Amino acid sequence: MIGNVDAARPVEVPAVMPVPRPLRDRCREFLGIEGEIRYIFPAMTYGGGSGFIFVVTDERIAVISTGSLSRSRPRSVWGSYPRGTRIGPVESGDGASFEFAGAFFEVDDEYVPVVNAADAEIFARDSLPRDPLPDL
Repeated sequence: MIGNVDAARPVEVPAVMPVPRPLRDRCREFLGIEGEIRYIFPAMTYGGGSGFIFVVTDERIAVISTGSLSRSRPRSVWGSYPRGTRIGPVESGDGASFEFAGAFFEVDDEYVPVVNAADAEIFARDSLPRDPLPDL
């Protein structure tokens, strides 16, 4: 045994739960997005409370408030930022959290890779895997 991990058993890595298509469609319609949504993930204010959905496109990062009662109904645009705005880094420990635009948010652990990928796409392109079929 290594630490608390039994070497004979594979370690389970949580999979990223994709945001359901109906929620993606509601966000697309709410924001009037015609292009591609690159990344989308739910978050909440640090310590609980209001829900938010971060929608990342090629041009911007839109933060949609869903209120405290619903996590799937866009209510208002909390903010819109240029795509070059860094979302993370995500702090781990007592839950995954990050500061964005002067506010603190929590995100489920399964969405930390989504936040990291969104930032890596802009700020650390060399860390992303190479396109296996660049000529297509």
